[in-house]
Amino acid sequence: MQIEVNGSDNTTLRVFKLDLPAEAIERFTVQAGTGEWPLKYALGATTLRNGFVDVVDLRDLEKMRLSQYLADAYGLAGSDFKAERNQLDALTGHLVILPAQAFDNTSQTLTIAPQLRLIGTYNETAPKPRGPKLRSDGVKGLLGQGSADLPDRSTSPFLKLALVGLGILALLILAAILR
Repeated sequence: MQIEVNGSDNTTLRVFKLDLPAEAIERFTVQAGTGEWPLKYALGATTLRNGFVDVVDLRDLEKMRLSQYLADAYGLAGSDFKAERNQLDALTGHLVILPAQAFDNTSQTLTIAPQLRLIGTYNETAPKPRGPKLRSDGVKGLLGQGSADLPDRSTSPFLKLALVGLGILALLILAAILR
Protein backbone atom coordinates (compact mmCIF):
# COMPACT_ATOMS: atom_id res chain seq x y z
CA MET A 1 0.00 0.00 0.00
CA GLN A 2 1.25 3.48 -0.86
CA ILE A 3 0.18 6.80 0.64
CA GLU A 4 1.09 10.23 -0.69
CA VAL A 5 2.05 12.80 1.96
CA ASN A 6 1.74 16.43 0.90
CA GLY A 7 4.48 18.50 2.54
CA SER A 8 2.28 21.59 2.72
CA ASP A 9 -0.52 19.74 4.53
CA ASN A 10 -0.75 20.50 8.24
CA THR A 11 -4.14 19.06 9.17
CA THR A 12 -4.12 15.37 8.19
CA LEU A 13 -3.94 12.76 10.94
CA ARG A 14 -3.25 9.12 10.04
CA VAL A 15 -4.09 6.24 12.37
CA PHE A 16 -2.38 2.87 11.90
CA LYS A 17 -2.98 -0.43 13.67
CA LEU A 18 0.33 -2.02 14.69
CA ASP A 19 0.24 -5.79 14.22
CA LEU A 20 3.15 -7.00 16.35
CA PRO A 21 3.48 -8.92 19.62
CA ALA A 22 3.42 -6.64 22.67
CA GLU A 23 7.07 -7.43 23.51
CA ALA A 24 8.22 -6.16 20.08
CA ILE A 25 6.38 -2.82 20.15
CA GLU A 26 9.01 -0.72 21.93
CA ARG A 27 11.94 -1.90 19.79
CA PHE A 28 9.88 -1.28 16.65
CA THR A 29 8.56 2.19 17.53
CA VAL A 30 11.48 3.79 19.42
CA GLN A 31 14.36 5.24 17.44
CA ALA A 32 17.64 3.69 18.59
CA GLY A 33 20.66 5.80 19.48
CA THR A 34 22.32 4.47 16.32
CA GLY A 35 19.53 5.98 14.23
CA GLU A 36 17.90 2.64 13.47
CA TRP A 37 14.14 3.01 13.48
CA PRO A 38 12.02 0.09 12.27
CA LEU A 39 8.82 2.18 12.33
CA LYS A 40 10.29 4.69 9.87
CA TYR A 41 11.41 1.84 7.60
CA ALA A 42 8.00 0.13 7.83
CA LEU A 43 6.33 3.38 6.77
CA GLY A 44 8.81 3.82 3.95
CA ALA A 45 9.22 7.41 5.15
CA THR A 46 12.15 9.54 4.08
CA THR A 47 11.49 11.99 6.92
CA LEU A 48 9.78 11.24 10.23
CA ARG A 49 9.94 13.37 13.38
CA ASN A 50 10.13 11.26 16.51
CA GLY A 51 8.50 13.91 18.71
CA PHE A 52 5.24 13.74 16.77
CA VAL A 53 4.87 9.95 16.65
CA ASP A 54 2.19 8.82 19.10
CA VAL A 55 2.20 5.10 19.95
CA VAL A 56 -0.88 4.16 21.96
CA ASP A 57 -1.51 0.94 23.84
CA LEU A 58 -5.30 1.04 23.93
CA ARG A 59 -5.29 -0.64 27.36
CA ASP A 60 -3.59 2.50 28.73
CA LEU A 61 -6.67 4.55 27.87
CA GLU A 62 -8.57 2.46 30.45
CA LYS A 63 -12.17 3.75 30.40
CA MET A 64 -11.58 6.45 27.79
CA ARG A 65 -12.70 5.51 24.30
CA LEU A 66 -10.23 5.90 21.45
CA SER A 67 -12.60 8.28 19.66
CA GLN A 68 -12.65 10.52 22.74
CA TYR A 69 -8.85 10.43 22.96
CA LEU A 70 -8.53 11.44 19.30
CA ALA A 71 -11.12 14.19 19.69
CA ASP A 72 -9.42 15.61 22.80
CA ALA A 73 -5.77 15.17 21.79
CA TYR A 74 -6.03 16.03 18.09
CA GLY A 75 -9.23 18.04 17.74
CA LEU A 76 -10.94 15.54 15.46
CA ALA A 77 -14.58 16.39 14.90
CA GLY A 78 -15.29 16.08 11.17
CA SER A 79 -18.05 14.00 9.63
CA ASP A 80 -15.53 11.39 8.42
CA PHE A 81 -14.34 10.95 12.00
CA LYS A 82 -17.84 10.86 13.48
CA ALA A 83 -18.91 8.18 10.99
CA GLU A 84 -16.06 5.90 12.11
CA ARG A 85 -16.24 6.41 15.90
CA ASN A 86 -17.73 2.96 16.57
CA GLN A 87 -15.09 1.26 14.40
CA LEU A 88 -12.33 3.17 16.20
CA ASP A 89 -13.73 2.34 19.65
CA ALA A 90 -13.79 -1.39 18.79
CA LEU A 91 -10.03 -1.53 18.13
CA THR A 92 -7.64 -3.33 20.50
CA GLY A 93 -3.87 -3.55 20.74
CA HIS A 94 -1.42 -0.84 19.72
CA LEU A 95 -1.86 2.10 17.36
CA VAL A 96 0.55 4.50 15.71
CA ILE A 97 -0.95 7.98 15.33
CA LEU A 98 0.81 10.33 12.94
CA PRO A 99 -0.25 13.96 12.65
CA ALA A 100 0.93 15.88 9.58
CA GLN A 101 3.77 17.44 11.61
CA ALA A 102 5.37 13.98 11.95
CA PHE A 103 6.46 14.26 8.31
CA ASP A 104 8.21 17.62 8.86
CA ASN A 105 6.55 19.39 5.89
CA THR A 106 8.23 16.92 3.52
CA SER A 107 6.31 15.58 0.52
CA GLN A 108 6.92 11.85 0.27
CA THR A 109 5.39 8.58 -0.82
CA LEU A 110 4.95 6.11 2.02
CA THR A 111 5.17 2.42 1.19
CA ILE A 112 3.45 0.75 4.11
CA ALA A 113 4.81 -2.61 5.39
CA PRO A 114 2.44 -5.41 6.49
CA GLN A 115 3.04 -4.67 10.23
CA LEU A 116 1.06 -1.45 9.81
CA ARG A 117 -2.54 -1.28 8.68
CA LEU A 118 -4.10 2.09 7.90
CA ILE A 119 -7.26 2.50 9.97
CA GLY A 120 -8.17 5.98 8.80
CA THR A 121 -7.10 9.40 7.64
CA TYR A 122 -8.81 12.31 9.37
CA ASN A 123 -8.66 16.10 9.31
CA GLU A 124 -7.71 17.92 12.46
CA THR A 125 -9.81 21.00 13.13
CA ALA A 126 -8.01 24.31 13.36
CA PRO A 127 -8.08 25.78 16.86
CA LYS A 128 -10.58 28.57 17.35
CA PRO A 129 -9.35 31.79 18.92
CA ARG A 130 -10.27 32.20 22.56
CA GLY A 131 -12.32 35.31 23.16
CA PRO A 132 -13.20 38.26 20.95
CA LYS A 133 -10.85 40.18 18.67
CA LEU A 134 -8.55 42.57 20.48
CA ARG A 135 -9.57 46.19 20.16
CA SER A 136 -7.98 49.34 21.51
CA ASP A 137 -9.13 52.95 21.35
CA GLY A 138 -5.50 54.01 21.81
CA VAL A 139 -4.62 53.37 18.17
CA LYS A 140 -7.75 54.65 16.45
CA GLY A 141 -6.97 57.18 13.77
CA LEU A 142 -3.20 56.64 13.72
CA LEU A 143 -3.02 54.21 10.82
CA GLY A 144 -5.50 55.97 8.57
CA GLN A 145 -3.84 59.38 8.95
CA GLY A 146 -0.61 58.51 7.15
CA SER A 147 2.89 59.05 8.46
CA ALA A 148 2.51 62.83 8.84
CA ASP A 149 1.25 62.36 12.41
CA LEU A 150 4.21 60.26 13.47
CA PRO A 151 7.69 61.70 14.00
CA ASP A 152 10.33 60.44 11.57
CA ARG A 153 12.78 58.84 13.99
CA SER A 154 15.15 57.61 11.28
CA THR A 155 16.40 61.17 10.60
CA SER A 156 16.44 62.35 14.21
CA PRO A 157 19.81 63.99 15.00
CA PHE A 158 19.65 62.64 18.54
CA LEU A 159 19.24 59.07 17.26
CA LYS A 160 22.19 59.43 14.91
CA LEU A 161 24.36 60.85 17.68
CA ALA A 162 23.35 58.08 20.08
CA LEU A 163 24.24 55.37 17.54
CA VAL A 164 27.65 56.93 16.81
CA GLY A 165 28.31 57.17 20.56
CA LEU A 166 27.39 53.51 21.07
CA GLY A 167 29.71 52.52 18.22
CA ILE A 168 32.62 54.45 19.71
CA LEU A 169 31.93 52.96 23.16
CA ALA A 170 31.90 49.45 21.70
CA LEU A 171 35.26 50.06 19.98
CA LEU A 172 36.80 51.39 23.22
CA ILE A 173 35.61 48.35 25.18
CA LEU A 174 36.93 46.00 22.50
CA ALA A 175 40.31 47.79 22.49
CA ALA A 176 40.54 47.52 26.28
CA ILE A 177 39.78 43.81 26.20
CA LEU A 178 42.38 43.08 23.51
CA ARG A 179 45.25 44.83 25.42
